[in-house]
Amino acid sequence: MTDQSNDAPRKAGGASRRDFLRTAGLAAGGAALAATGARANTPDPLITEIQPYASFTGEAVDATPYGMPIHFEEHVVRRNVEWLTADPISSINFTPIHALDGTITPQGCAFERHHSGAIEMSKQEYRLMINGLVDRPLVFTFADLMRMPRESRVAFCECAANSGMEWGGAQLNGAQFTHGMIHNMEYIGVPLRVLLEEAGVQPEGKWVYVEGHDASSNGRSIPLEKAMDDCLVAFYANGEALRMEHGYPVRLIVPGWEGNMWVKWLRRIAVYHAAVESREETSKYTDLLANGTARKWTWEMDAKSVITAPSPQVPASHGPGPMVITGLAWSGRGKITRVDVSMDGGVNWVEARIAGEPQSMALTRFYVDHVWDGKPMLLQSRAVDETGYVQPTKDQLRAVRGLQSVYHNNGIQTWHVNENGEAENVEVS
Repeated sequence: MTDQSNDAPRKAGGASRRDFLRTAGLAAGGAALAATGARANTPDPLITEIQPYASFTGEAVDATPYGMPIHFEEHVVRRNVEWLTADPISSINFTPIHALDGTITPQGCAFERHHSGAIEMSKQEYRLMINGLVDRPLVFTFADLMRMPRESRVAFCECAANSGMEWGGAQLNGAQFTHGMIHNMEYIGVPLRVLLEEAGVQPEGKWVYVEGHDASSNGRSIPLEKAMDDCLVAFYANGEALRMEHGYPVRLIVPGWEGNMWVKWLRRIAVYHAAVESREETSKYTDLLANGTARKWTWEMDAKSVITAPSPQVPASHGPGPMVITGLAWSGRGKITRVDVSMDGGVNWVEARIAGEPQSMALTRFYVDHVWDGKPMLLQSRAVDETGYVQPTKDQLRAVRGLQSVYHNNGIQTWHVNENGEAENVEVS
């Protein structure tokens, strides 16, 4: 689905930073920059007086053997929504995307989704079996995997239900809760194709079925073509061992595809001639259409984006003047090539500045250097990927999918920012 708008967004990054600051001073009546200058002419005790932290020695190098965030950042944590599920053992929490910048998600902030709770398994206990339509059924220990050729790749993992509560209208107030079922990390592991080639896939083999060591097993079928392409059997994330909640010691990485297929505590890879049609791919993780048909095998996560600041959890409390509008964009079909931002609910668009070089099937950070006049805004972002797919409005999505779906909601999100800089989730389709 594509957005058929004929808007021609202007480039937000066309002017230099010097031009931006000069324009900011003029547009805001010089208030923001003048205020900064006025403060500089008044003695500031935080500069002119020696503070307690400069009067004594600080903590020793071994005070915290494993470094933790400073307590001033203790609000930057995962959060759940208690009424969303009956029990936290089979539930989900949300990445604080509103409080992060860049693209890499710290493991300690990365969202969790469990079907029967996170399990504790040592590397010594770990086993991975490959069987089914293979020439040589194999069992790997963790030590065996560490001897295999390994690769590194950055990829986002998004729950298929991310934004699912928003199908019928604005529900949850905060980017963390509307779009926080996502994280983006650098994974290191053995390509799945290496293990399958070691076992020798027989000609009849067309699908692999993967399941975990946990009580739910969370079995999913994956076409052999995808398994032999870019999937990783991973044991590191962001340079360190996987966290327990992310599948320690080994999980599967399926770039661009829904997070339910990224099986944690990976136990078995079975090669079959057809899909298994398990619970997680029949009664769950299918898209219910308006006519009652359940559409399955919708693995890829379509292009999507969200503004993380300003947003309900990050008000524009600084008042009128220069501000940075920022957010995240991603696509399971490849690289993000453009992100447009609207301040008036989709009437006019500017092209955002993309930070760095976009990576395929990974989060992309975007910025708009804006001068806010203090008037209300309806903030939206719209992602475009390298296939030409344009992120749709919610109305465009509902015209095809109806209102009863749970999964794969990639409609454009709107934040209403009022004169005080406070933001709320609203529906502008």
